[in-house]
Amino acid sequence: MSGPNIDPDVDDEALSGPDITIYDEEHFVTYLRLLDAQADNADWTEVARIVLHCDPVSDVVRTRRCWESHLARAKWITKVGYRRILEQAIEEERLYRK
Repeated sequence: MSGPNIDPDVDDEALSGPDITIYDEEHFVTYLRLLDAQADNADWTEVARIVLHCDPVSDVVRTRRCWESHLARAKWITKVGYRRILEQAIEEERLYRK
């Protein structure tokens, strides 16, 4: 079994739906890194460059939107989405046992 990708590329914007997606699963580490950076009061432009691989110098609007959407998704997962992870796991387990 391979471990998680610790530095994946990101889409311009994170998804915002009510379910945990494959994209979310692939970016759990990204979300954690964003939350850690925010807790450390890191400069958003540096975080965007390092974690999201975006260039705030060449396109500040796109980069800011990318950073904001991924940070918002990370916060959603900590407040609501984690429940969906558990619910989806239970649903998958039920289907597997049938």
